[in-house]
Amino acid sequence: MKLILQAIVANLYNERLIDVENAKTPPNFIKNIMTEDLGSGKTKQVVTRFPPEPNGYLHIGHARAIWINFSLADEFGGRTHLRFDDTNPLKEDVEYVNSIKEDVKWLGYDWESLFFASDYFEEIYNRAEKLIGKGKAYVDDLSAAEIREMRGTLTEPGKNSPYRDRSVQENLELFRKMRSGELKDGEKVLRAKIDMASPNINLRDPVIYRIAHASHHNTGDKWCIYPMYTFAHPLEDAIEGVTHSLCSLEFEDQRPFYDWVVAECEMAATPRQYEFGRLNLAQTVTSKRKLKLLVDEKHVDGWDDPRMPTISGLRRRGFTPEAIRNFIYETGISRSQGLVELQMLEHFVREDLKLKAPRTMAVVQPLKVVITNYPEGKVEWLEAENNSENPEMGNRQIPFSREIYIEQDDFMENPPNKYFRLFPGNEVRLKNAYFIKCNEMIKDADGKVIEIHCTYDPETKSGSGFTGRKVKGTIHWVEASQAVEAEFRLYEPLISAEAPEDELLGEEDGLDAAAVEKPAKTFLDQLNPNSLTIKRGFVEAEMKEAKPQDKFQFFRHGYFNVDTKYSKPGAPVFNQVVSLKSSFQLPAAE
Repeated sequence: MKLILQAIVANLYNERLIDVENAKTPPNFIKNIMTEDLGSGKTKQVVTRFPPEPNGYLHIGHARAIWINFSLADEFGGRTHLRFDDTNPLKEDVEYVNSIKEDVKWLGYDWESLFFASDYFEEIYNRAEKLIGKGKAYVDDLSAAEIREMRGTLTEPGKNSPYRDRSVQENLELFRKMRSGELKDGEKVLRAKIDMASPNINLRDPVIYRIAHASHHNTGDKWCIYPMYTFAHPLEDAIEGVTHSLCSLEFEDQRPFYDWVVAECEMAATPRQYEFGRLNLAQTVTSKRKLKLLVDEKHVDGWDDPRMPTISGLRRRGFTPEAIRNFIYETGISRSQGLVELQMLEHFVREDLKLKAPRTMAVVQPLKVVITNYPEGKVEWLEAENNSENPEMGNRQIPFSREIYIEQDDFMENPPNKYFRLFPGNEVRLKNAYFIKCNEMIKDADGKVIEIHCTYDPETKSGSGFTGRKVKGTIHWVEASQAVEAEFRLYEPLISAEAPEDELLGEEDGLDAAAVEKPAKTFLDQLNPNSLTIKRGFVEAEMKEAKPQDKFQFFRHGYFNVDTKYSKPGAPVFNQVVSLKSSFQLPAAE
């Protein structure tokens, strides 16, 4: 079998159905399945879909699902649909629809077609009536709590509802009453009629329709009953001709019901569901319920808060789509549910920005320096490289005068051994400028150093070829008279714990809430109180023109991005994207 598969793959390569040199995904089991399906003629064209529910903003876990669906279809010359699984009007909103579209495009993908589950509500309703006519569905009067109680456990079978044996005619009449609005919310539901003793709890007569007198963002008040996600989803896939329905591993137990729906509703097309391991990032929560709680209770500054793992949050912080795609490529596609270090994602951001971001100087915690032997009123312009690793970015001119700002951390009155920055009597190099020597400190009434006085050596100008004495320390600075005042937002992980509690499934994640056995646990006590620190300092004069989403490497501080919400012309606000260095290293290639 392995040799046959290798031959199929080789043939597809030769016919250029797979572009070997520009493969979008590394070798993986789903690619093997698609290869075999195409080679055997089972599939004529690969069709995938990305089907988010518009009940929140997309997060880093969705980025993997987007990448998998779009990249695999593209590799095989197929197509990918964007479909909004909008079957729950109580939690969905057009705001989320618009944000999802924006995020998918920002990540670098475009869909073949745009669909909404609500476009198929009439067809889905007709398929439900077909099930009733076949004796495969019934209207139940039990409450959600009673259904949950009678469902049984993983080791004990469930119990039949007393309404399970209603006649086909009675079920049709009741279901039509549900649709016509004659019944109240929760008064009745429609359930699939399968097997209450099934070892798979998802086959124990799952609810497939419920009553909800709520306006829908797409259909308005046309409907007052709505299909459950697990019933609608396979029908939508079949209607659209999806060949490979790719989803995360928690839906594996739902696959038998997925197949049951497609078969019993007698759909013309037969999509197949395949599961991959979800992306779990350390010190991060990705449950939309939890993320919404953070927003609603104002623990964060909205869905796009730079501490959030949402795509909009990562974008506002300064992450790039290229870095995210490279990170996801490296994590690959498998059926395992491993935990990925946050530092790995940050590594790819650094790798992407190091040749793109101009390098400049910023002082986050300023300490004023007066160079007493520098001529008063004089300003000279010094040359500095924009990026020493990318000469094509050229040079810039920076002002230098008698007064400058340095970092408070770059001066100590009583330094420890091997401290090579400024202290009384010590000499350091100012980056791109001169040697200066500390001679005097000015303190306030509390004894805090608020200003230092230095002298400079004009013979030591950077680039002059000076070969005299050596100094061990080089510090950065910003000229005071033309400095631009700026705000710096420094970030730590939002979650203190290395691995927060397991993500819990619920209806908002696409599963029937009655199937959830574990109670939700709080995670708010794991929030990091130091996740955001705000500093006020100075940047170079030319930074006055910095625009939102402009990215820079600040000497010694790391990579920063101009904030899209709070930054104003002449008063920039910078989000720290990542620090300059990390101990993280990718594993060596085998």
